[in-house]
Amino acid sequence: MTEVSVLGATGMVGQRFVSLLANHPFFRIAALFASEKRKGLKYGETVNWVLEEDIPESVKNIELRALGEEVPTKIVFSALPASIAGGIEKELAENGHYVFSNASAHRYDEFVPIIVPEVNPGHFEAVKYQNTKGFIITNPNCSTAGIVIPLKAIKDTLGIKKLVVFTMQAVSGAGYPGVPSLGIIDNIIPHIEKEEDKIKTETRKILGDFSGKFEYADFKVEARCNRVPVRNGHTEVLFIETDKKADVSELKEILKNFSALPQKLNLPTAPKNPIIVKDDKFRPQPVLDRNAGKGMAVTVGNIRKADIFDFTLTVLSHNTIRGAAGGSVLNAELFLKDGKLEV
Repeated sequence: MTEVSVLGATGMVGQRFVSLLANHPFFRIAALFASEKRKGLKYGETVNWVLEEDIPESVKNIELRALGEEVPTKIVFSALPASIAGGIEKELAENGHYVFSNASAHRYDEFVPIIVPEVNPGHFEAVKYQNTKGFIITNPNCSTAGIVIPLKAIKDTLGIKKLVVFTMQAVSGAGYPGVPSLGIIDNIIPHIEKEEDKIKTETRKILGDFSGKFEYADFKVEARCNRVPVRNGHTEVLFIETDKKADVSELKEILKNFSALPQKLNLPTAPKNPIIVKDDKFRPQPVLDRNAGKGMAVTVGNIRKADIFDFTLTVLSHNTIRGAAGGSVLNAELFLKDGKLEV
């Protein structure tokens, strides 16, 4: 078992890390970090646990350490806010730690990859150019994470010329306590700060290439992001213009048959089927589909021809699992299983 640490362990994404790692076959939680005011408190006594499942027994009595204290493990999972993650993660990497981060602070750095293991495992090579004893690997923002998997299947077979994304994002994407109740109940908020730029930049970086530098995918992307009164699960409508023409039945088969390296390696957090296609035009729905593949599968439905673009389809993914902690854990699994980690 490889020992790991979690930074920001008491927040919503930190809790997801703890939940996913508590009984993991590869990893064992050795240290949990939070703010200075929680230092020395037992995790189970101080955390405001907001997940559906109970706090794992194995972590309840772990005493929290303060950010800035020495991190005792080589592998570190970061659930820190972007506002403080930058300096902390950089220092850890310089000191030889392997940082798997959910934060946005380093996503656009010259040699920091944004990894979705089913999509761009070749981008792991970028860490060789970071000029540090360790490295930083990020996963995308929660809205990008869900769409790039079906987009990968489409890009590799039909090519992509243009993409328009319209999101309906859950309140948990804003962390806990998230959006004030009077702002979101009986309401839709038609803007999420910086989210549209993240989708446009990260989608093209992830679906691009790396050969000594990142070469972004050359298709155009437009995005509009909305916060909706849903607890978990980001729903996104895509409009896609492809290079090659196909009919709806062909596109469905492309998506259904998609599989990648995490499935080949049978990684613990990888879903058996990364893309689940629904023929019911009323699916996917957050309540029914967000936990598919233990929250790591992406559900696609309402696939049809579009009058202006070639296709339109609806994508649903769990924003705090596939779109956050689960994505980072799968990154670490692949890096370890593929022989790139020495711990």
